[in-house]
Amino acid sequence: MPISEVHNKDCMIDLVNYTDNYFYCAIVDPEWGIGETSISAKSRNTPVKQKNGKSLKIKDKEYSTADWDSSRPSSEYFEQLLRVSKFQIIKGGNHFTDLIPTFSSGRFIWDKVNGTNDFSDCEIFWTNIIKSTRMFAYMWNGMMQGESLIQPRKPQGNKKLNEKRIHRCQTPVKVYDWIYKNFIPKGSKILDTHLGSGSNRISAFKNQCDFVGYEIGKKEYLDQEKRFKTEKPNLEQYLMKLALMENHKPATQIQIKI
Repeated sequence: MPISEVHNKDCMIDLVNYTDNYFYCAIVDPEWGIGETSISAKSRNTPVKQKNGKSLKIKDKEYSTADWDSSRPSSEYFEQLLRVSKFQIIKGGNHFTDLIPTFSSGRFIWDKVNGTNDFSDCEIFWTNIIKSTRMFAYMWNGMMQGESLIQPRKPQGNKKLNEKRIHRCQTPVKVYDWIYKNFIPKGSKILDTHLGSGSNRISAFKNQCDFVGYEIGKKEYLDQEKRFKTEKPNLEQYLMKLALMENHKPATQIQIKI
């Protein structure tokens, strides 16, 4: 099974101790410095129109109210990030163009299929793992979530199957799944300096990559730890089934979902 190691501390304490290119890829989502805390976000909880025509107001989540998004990481952070990893995938890369110390034309564009609201239509990942731009869609609009990466614009009909949100700026596991399946070899060593909801950690485990993560917030760390422990038995079962199928069937016959 993959190694999954996380720490409740400032990543900068340890980054200086890693050797050059220790990680195959750093997949990170640093704070953007735009003040997007749960305090300012409560007013953005707009009602959802149901099929019967009625509007449903979703109860506000009890996310952390820590002022974690008041500033961006330092230039030293990006220097260390690029030093300790061979490749980097930085969510919100458009917020850091003046801080990332090297040029790359590579971008991932995630279309959130989020309709008409005041959230961004897409999110941009800066990367040097490719030199081109790749677009993908996955619905992430309140209680409206995509059915799958195969049907990314079709809402999940059974809301009980929706990914449970535990973080104000949670990135869905399916988004990381798209990244791992298309660009990250199995067995790679991955770094996440801002763990948040732990979606990246779950996807790394599912896609058979060793993972080291950091989360400075105590509540966020404990929330993602609880989430991972809940998900881990299903992930282990999935990997065991995958291994059995790969050993007994041609690759073209392997079709399993999680």
